[in-house]
Amino acid sequence: MWTTPYEMVVEVNNGKVFVSSQALEVDNLLGLTRSLLFNMVKGVDEGWTKTLELNGTGYRANVAGNSLNLALGFSHPVVIEAPKGIAFVVKENKITVSGSDKSLVGEIAAKIRSLRPVDPYKAKGFKYEGEVVIKKAGKAAKAGATAGAK
Repeated sequence: MWTTPYEMVVEVNNGKVFVSSQALEVDNLLGLTRSLLFNMVKGVDEGWTKTLELNGTGYRANVAGNSLNLALGFSHPVVIEAPKGIAFVVKENKITVSGSDKSLVGEIAAKIRSLRPVDPYKAKGFKYEGEVVIKKAGKAAKAGATAGAK
């Protein structure tokens, strides 16, 4: 649910949405209002999706009813309940979060990713589909003798 600023006027004529304002203070909100309305219409028409990839030995995800069950190496399973309007699909360690509200889809995907963000050393954890993770080399052994020995 979103409400327009009080001086913003939104009109629908012949299947087109027009955004205007009479006050100069809110002119900078015209583009924002247009983008938010576009995202709402596209969400109802096509829907929004975010896909997360889960990598790591022993990390598993499955859907049971309206909840997402995750085994992420903790001492307990993690269960995430889907809010109204959000659906989870798990296929080959890829979790797809879909719904009509773009901000809610992104928020739920970010919440899932924050449980086990991708590790730059072993590339284990959640990453967004298409996200590039640059692996770090890790701790290298020093060449030659140790610094304290003579």
